Amino acid sequence: MAHIPEEMVTQAFELPGYRIVKNHGVVRGIIVRSRNLLVNIGAGLHTLIGGNITAYTNLCERTRTDAFEKMLDHAAEKGANAVIGARYDANDVAAGVAEVLAYGTAVTVEKV
Repeated sequence: MAHIPEEMVTQAFELPGYRIVKNHGVVRGIIVRSRNLLVNIGAGLHTLIGGNITAYTNLCERTRTDAFEKMLDHAAEKGANAVIGARYDANDVAAGVAEVLAYGTAVTVEKV
């Protein structure tokens, strides 16, 4: 399976210097992740002193990266070489469990 480079992904609906020659449809990457007990304890203590809770920041960043990579894999499976209109969404599924969704439109582009 071909890998789609990150520079071929945009939140816009066009890629400058390229033209869309085929639309492959919506693609997505979904990750459902829970916090672990150690992260919760450390973060709980950190909330007492305030500031950035790096354990949660790292968990969120890793989850978004995983969802993004799954979206790129889905686009490549469809034969695309780019993704336009890329977005993220997140929802609570249960207490301490969240879903992160990366989605966009898979397209084939060619240089103009």
